[in-house]
Amino acid sequence: MASGYAIRGSRIGSGPMRWTERGDEAPRRSVTYWCAHGHATTPSFAADVTPPPHWDCPRCGLPAGQDEHNPPASPRAEPYKTHLAYVKERRSDADGAAILAEALARLQQRRGR
Repeated sequence: MASGYAIRGSRIGSGPMRWTERGDEAPRRSVTYWCAHGHATTPSFAADVTPPPHWDCPRCGLPAGQDEHNPPASPRAEPYKTHLAYVKERRSDADGAAILAEALARLQQRRGR
């Protein structure tokens, strides 16, 4: 009779599997990254891949690079912009006046003036 347990052959509190039971470990290499605050982090990568040039620091969140003496600069924080600010970037005052005049002309035409 099936008991319904999903994991068979192990019990609660049993120790971890031995290395011989887990299989071969893939070859790895560790790369050290430094952020602008001097924090170092060393993630491991597979030996056959190229590590990324930048890595996020797990302590402060700044970008970290592989050169300890020349870490990447912290990103510039962009201030919050309203919809009107984005519109003003795309259009000049003359463009805005022309669009307003066109919209007013259409409105007057619909009203029959």
